[in-house]
Order: sequence, then C-alpha cells, then structure tokens
Amino acid sequence: MDNLRFVLFVLFVYLSYELWQAWQVDYGPKPPTPVSSTPADVPTPAASASGQPIPGASAVPGDAIQQGQRIKVVTDLLNLEIDTQGGDIRLIDLSRYPVQKDKPETPVRLLTDQAAELFISQSGFLGEKSSAPNHHSLWKAAGNEYTLGEGQEELRVPLSWTNDQGITVTKTYVFKKGSYVIEMEQQVSNQSAANWKGQQYTQLQRKQPEKKAGSAFSASSADRAYIGAVLYTPESKYEKISFDDMKDKNLKRESQNGWIAMIQHYFMAAWIPTAGEDENFYTKNLGNELYVIGALSPPLEVAPGASQVFKTRMYAGPKLQRVLENIAPGLELTEDFGKLTFIAKPVFWVIEQFYKIFNNWGWAIVFATISIKLLFYKLSQSSYRSMANMRKLQPKLQLLKEQHGEDKQKFNMAMMDLYKKEKVNPLGGCLPILVQMPVFIALYWVLSEAVELRQAPFIFWLQDLSAKDPYFILPLIYGVSMFIQQHLNPQPQDPVQAQVMKWLPVMFSVFFAFFPSGLVLYWVVNNVLSILQQYVITKQIEKTA
Repeated sequence: MDNLRFVLFVLFVYLSYELWQAWQVDYGPKPPTPVSSTPADVPTPAASASGQPIPGASAVPGDAIQQGQRIKVVTDLLNLEIDTQGGDIRLIDLSRYPVQKDKPETPVRLLTDQAAELFISQSGFLGEKSSAPNHHSLWKAAGNEYTLGEGQEELRVPLSWTNDQGITVTKTYVFKKGSYVIEMEQQVSNQSAANWKGQQYTQLQRKQPEKKAGSAFSASSADRAYIGAVLYTPESKYEKISFDDMKDKNLKRESQNGWIAMIQHYFMAAWIPTAGEDENFYTKNLGNELYVIGALSPPLEVAPGASQVFKTRMYAGPKLQRVLENIAPGLELTEDFGKLTFIAKPVFWVIEQFYKIFNNWGWAIVFATISIKLLFYKLSQSSYRSMANMRKLQPKLQLLKEQHGEDKQKFNMAMMDLYKKEKVNPLGGCLPILVQMPVFIALYWVLSEAVELRQAPFIFWLQDLSAKDPYFILPLIYGVSMFIQQHLNPQPQDPVQAQVMKWLPVMFSVFFAFFPSGLVLYWVVNNVLSILQQYVITKQIEKTA
C-alpha cells in the first residue's frame, strides 16, 4: 500500500513537471527570432499526385517578398491587407484578440509578410503562364480601402487581371459580418478564340519559427505548442505535417472534402476547398526555412465566350471549437486536446454549460469541478472509507513494526494478515489519485488550448485564468489544502517515504505557481471538496472503532 501510494505520488509529481515544462514552452521567455540575410531560393515546381506541377515560391529578392499596391480592409473582426502583387492576403490582425490583456490596442497579428515571421495566404491558377494568373502576377484594384460599415452584412473586394488574348480573371474576396470566414471567388471570362484550361490553387506559406528551448523531460509536451501545417482528409482524419516533415519530403495526396491549415497556439489559418471536388493536397520546401501547404483543384476548361467561377473559403482567426465544427468536418480538431480528447471534450462541454449560466469562466470551472466530484462521489466514498480504515489501523501497524524490527519480510506478511483479518483493502485508497489524474491532465489541455478561456477574468486579482496567479495566492491555498488532506490519510510506515510526503505540499505549490490559474482553481476546489468528504467519512469510521 505505502509503496504504491508513493509511486503514484511520484508519478503525479513527474506529470506535473511535464505539464509545467509545457506551460513554460507556451508562455515562458522566447528567444529572439533572427532575420535571415540570405535570399530564398525559388525551386523548380514539383508535381502533384495527378502529375501536374504545383505552385512554387514567391519571387523573393533578399529578405522581402515583392510588394505592389496595398488594399486595406476593415471588418468588425479583422483588419487586413491584400497586395496587388499576387492578389495575396499579406496581413491579418485579429481586432478582438489583444496580444496582452493590458494592451487592448495591440491585436494579435496572425498573418504578416515581415521576413522574420513570414506567414501569408496565396492563390492563383496553374496553366499556361500567359493565360493563367498566379501569385506572382500583378492584379489591378478598384480601390485602396474597404470598410464593412454599420448595418452592412457583406463586403466585396474585387481585383482583376487581363491578358492581351482576351482572358479576364476577377478575384473577389467576400467578407461577412461576425465571421472569420473569407470567401474567395475567381471568375474566368474567356473572350479568346481558344479554350482556357487551368486549375485553381490555394496555399499558405510560412517561415519556420525558431525552435524553442526545452528540457529533455518535456520533448513530447513541447508538441503541445505545435506550430505547423495540418491536413485533414476523410481517410486520414486530422494529420499534423510538421516543418521537419515538409523538409524531408513533399506531400502528395488526393482526396475530397479535406482542408489544409497552418496552426499555432490559439489561432489558425485554413483553406477549405469546395466540398465534393477531387483535390490534390501538397506541401513544398521552398528553402530558407520557408514552407508551403496547399490545395490544387481539378483541371477545368472554359470555352470561348463563356465564363466560370471558382469558389473556395479561407478561415483566419481563433480556434473557437463551436464555430469551427460548423464550417468543415474536423476543423474543430485544430483546438487540439491531444490523446485525452475523449475526456477533455466532455470536460470542456460541462464548463461551457456553466459559462452559459454564470457568464464567467471562473465560476464555470468551480461548478464543473463540483459536477465532476459528484460524478465520482460513490467511488471516492469507497476509497475514503478504505483510507479511513487504514488510518484506524495505524497503531496496530506501528506495533507490528516494533515487534519485527528490521525484518521487513515478516513485517509485510504480518501487515497483510492484519489487512485480511480487518477486511481492509490496502489498494482502495489509491483510486482517487488514479481517477483524478487523467481528468487533471485533460483539464490542463482544455485550459491551455481553449481560446475561449484565453485572458478570461474570474474575480478579484484573478483576471486571466489562462495565466499564472500573479500573487501566487491560489498555489499557496492549494499547498495548505494538500497538507490538510495528507493528515487525514494514513501515514507511510517507511520513514523516507514519510519525509518525502511531508514535502509534497511545498513541491506542488511551487509547480502550481507557474500553472494556469484556472487549473489551480480547479484543484483547490477539488481538494476542499475532498477534505470535507474525507473528514466526514473519517469521523464516521472513528466512531465505530
């Protein structure tokens, strides 16, 4: 019993350390990102799964992507810039998501064409160079500034491209009120004497960020701060395509109803092709730490005198689970809860329901904790009874220890006989730890990944549940609650283990000092409820002694 409890506590400490390291990776000091001084190479286009070439890199002189005229677009959710060079979306600011809570005037910049942090969206056509504009082509704009006005539900931003053969392409970005979805329509009008042939492509180009330093203990946890590409297909489901994967080889995949994305902590950009189309999904290493993931539509022909509209959608914004699941199958998986998703999703749902009642994520966590505690009430009750019975046997165990001295084998045999005689299960008290551990870990990822809880206030000094407690009050309360709980448990007979257990409240207080305050809030409430339940049961058992 003592050894198992000790092992479980050590495991719990290790897992807590792992989570702390992951938290440091997400929120700890970041090394500065150096600006490259060498030009990006423009490699020969690779081939898609269908054998067609796929788009290459932007022409990059030195460290800067070529620029043309900038078109500024402002909606109720987005501030962005489109460049006539390529018709690319070069910059997106998320106006409702400040980088820091105390600096609301500085929004999160999701897309940028700054060389050190390059992340842009590109689109165009694959076909004969003279008749199919791509992300190297120069487009014409009707205006320089567009704003979604008060009471306006939709904003259309057109760009046009024309060649001397009678081919006109009109690329129109469509923005809608209250939406992070950007629709794109590319109308090909063929006034030439021959059929027009081409394939629409959409892609995201990004520079690989500098790798963050981390402990060897946290190699797998660092993946939780994943920045990179994602591919979703009905066959392979949610699939991360890391920069290292793209460096090793180019992806070539055919499927319908899939999508591609570049994701980061809390935010993402994704291209979602038209449902039912046979898409070629590809990645490409452009050199100079630049990588592309894209989607290439089936080839189409436009007869002389006819026109054809190519449609697709882009999502650029926060990873809001309920929003994403209504846009495309599997898109909500970008809010990645890891291997414990099957636990984390129900936990998040419960927290959501209480948020609808209280309109406060802190109170939602408190009442979700109470609900989880009630769910496991009977199991906990059985475990606490076992621990209370173990506590009642402490004097007898101490006597056996004195009788057998240093003979541990005889002491263990006598101890097991005592347990059998008193009908006490020495393993029963370990169940609360085993039950709570996966919930604890799942909740950590919910609080770390759910953008809904980002910068969410609670009460008093707790104004950001996704950040650590600024005054370390909750971690101290947790340490006190753990100390009280330990004194309600049977004490280890091994003096070394007993000393280690005494220091655990201090160790956990230090660990939890750097955890999201929302997670510490959950654990404090859980401990208080456990103490109350355990105290009542212990008193009941002691009365029968």
